[in-house]
Amino acid sequence: MTASFSLLESKILGCLYGGAAGDAIGAPAEGRDTAEIEARYGQILGLVEPWDGPGPLGKGDGRYTDDTHMIRILSQIYLDVGGHLDIFEFAKRIVPPIAFEKRYVAEYGKDMLLLDRLFYPERWLYMRLCLANCDPRIGGIGNMVNCGAAMYASPVGIINAADPERAYREAIEIFTAHQTSYGLEAAGVMAAAVAAAFIPGITVDEILESALHVAREGTRLALDAVLETAARYSVWEDAMVPLRDAMRPYDGAAENMHDRGNGSDDWNPSRLKSIEEVPIALAMLKVTNGDLQKAIFGGTNYGRDCDSIAGMAGSIAGAMHGFEAVPTEWVEAIDRENHIDMRPMARDLAALITKLAAEDAAAIQERRTNLDRLTSAPVA
Repeated sequence: MTASFSLLESKILGCLYGGAAGDAIGAPAEGRDTAEIEARYGQILGLVEPWDGPGPLGKGDGRYTDDTHMIRILSQIYLDVGGHLDIFEFAKRIVPPIAFEKRYVAEYGKDMLLLDRLFYPERWLYMRLCLANCDPRIGGIGNMVNCGAAMYASPVGIINAADPERAYREAIEIFTAHQTSYGLEAAGVMAAAVAAAFIPGITVDEILESALHVAREGTRLALDAVLETAARYSVWEDAMVPLRDAMRPYDGAAENMHDRGNGSDDWNPSRLKSIEEVPIALAMLKVTNGDLQKAIFGGTNYGRDCDSIAGMAGSIAGAMHGFEAVPTEWVEAIDRENHIDMRPMARDLAALITKLAAEDAAAIQERRTNLDRLTSAPVA
C-alpha cells in the first residue's frame, strides 16, 4: 500500500477504482452472452478494445459507463452535504448533476449531459423528481425494476464503512426515490456488502453473511441459490453456466437481454424475484475467494449486464483489499481515458467518515448520559 494513504483511504480508493475497473472491463461485452464473448475475445482478462474493433470512442480500453459516473456523482453529493443523506436531500441533489451539468463522457469523447447517456430507469430520476415534482418517498414507484440504483450504491457503503446494517437502511431510504421492489432491495444489499468489506480483516464469507443478514424476499432466495452453487466451485470459468442456471428462476430480467417490452412480467415489481447483478457479483466473490481480478473476470465473462456485475464485484473486493489490489495499469488507463483522478475524492471521503464517526460517538455518549439519568433518578 502506498505510504501516503491511510488504510481507510486505501480501501475507499480500492472501492472506487475496483468498481471503475470492473465497469470498464465489462463494458465492451455488455448485453452479450458467454458464448458470444468467447467467440469475440476468447476470454476477457483485462482492458480490451470495443466490441466492434479499435477506436477512440465506445465501450473499451478503460472507458467506463454510467455506473461509475453515477458513483462519482453520489460520492460528491455526500461530500457537498457533509453528512448522511435522507431521501429529501438525495432527491434535491441527484437531478442537477445528471440533467443540467455537462461532464466528460469517454464513450462519446465529449462533454455532455449525463441524462443523454443514461438508461431509461435512471432517467426516471429526472422525470419523477424534477418534471413530475413528486414526493420523493414515492419516486421509485412505477419505474422499471432493475439494477439502476444498486449499480451506484457503493458510496452509501463507503460513508457507512464497517456498519453494514446502517448502510442498508440508508440505501433503502434514499433509493426509494429512484427504485422499488427488488431493485430497491438490491441497492440496500449492495451498500451493506460494501460497508462490511471495510471491516479490517473481514473474510469473504463474513461479507456474504452480512449481505444475507439484511436481504429479504426474492433477493434472499436468489442469494441462497447462487451462493449454494458458488460453494461448489473455485474456478470462475467453471462456475459461469451453473450460476446462470441457479439465478434464472429468480431473475426479473428477460432471458434475452435485448428483448425488452416483450409483454411478459419482466422488470415488474415482485416479492419473489431479484435483479441478477448483485447475487452474481457476490457469487463470483465466493468462487474466487475475494480475488479482485478473478472476480472481475468472472463477472465480465458471465455476460449479460456484465459491466454492472463486474463493477459491483470490483467495488466490494476493492474495499476489502484496498487500492493495492487494483493493477496500476488499470488505474492509469481509467484516469487517462476518463479524464479523472479519484484520489482527492477518496481523501475527502475519508475525512468525512472520520468526522461522522466522531459525531456518532458523541451522540451515543449523550444518549447514554440521558439514559443513566432516566434509570437512576427516583420517581417523585
